[in-house]
Amino acid sequence: MIKNVILGMLAVAAVSCKSNAQDKPTEETAMASNEQQAYKVSKTEAQWEAILTPEEFEVLRKAGTERPFTSPLNDETSPGTLICAACYAPLYDNAHKFKSGTGWPSYDRAMDGAIVLDSDMKIGYKRDEAKCATCGSHLGHIFNDGPQETTGKRHCINGVALDFVPEGQPLPELRK
Repeated sequence: MIKNVILGMLAVAAVSCKSNAQDKPTEETAMASNEQQAYKVSKTEAQWEAILTPEEFEVLRKAGTERPFTSPLNDETSPGTLICAACYAPLYDNAHKFKSGTGWPSYDRAMDGAIVLDSDMKIGYKRDEAKCATCGSHLGHIFNDGPQETTGKRHCINGVALDFVPEGQPLPELRK
């Protein structure tokens, strides 16, 4: 009888215990909380899918990665502005581009207030994900192995996430 009471108490204690693991956000809850953030330009995923190419949608809205060395922006060295391919917000000045050898356009900094950072654990370790501050679209990642004579940062950005506007041409209005 006492043995049954003790076993019952242990079973209740085991079921009702709360571990620290329950407090840690999972990748799914982190993504769900990100989707709730309010951005200046906000659309449903169906609306984004209707206006973006399949490649843009995969990278910008599904946080995909384009194949390295495939972007025409890798070789773009003209003065100009790189804008978000989803909402047209200005993101990078091409003057801050450098050759990283990684296969993706790389910049040592973004324009002030142009990006927001998020954590990405998709490949087993934490990376700083760069997102457009205007629409929340995935751009790429930021690493600490950029040019030491400037910021020391490498914004490794998917070319398909960007559109290039040559210097002297007007920037398009935000896509609302």
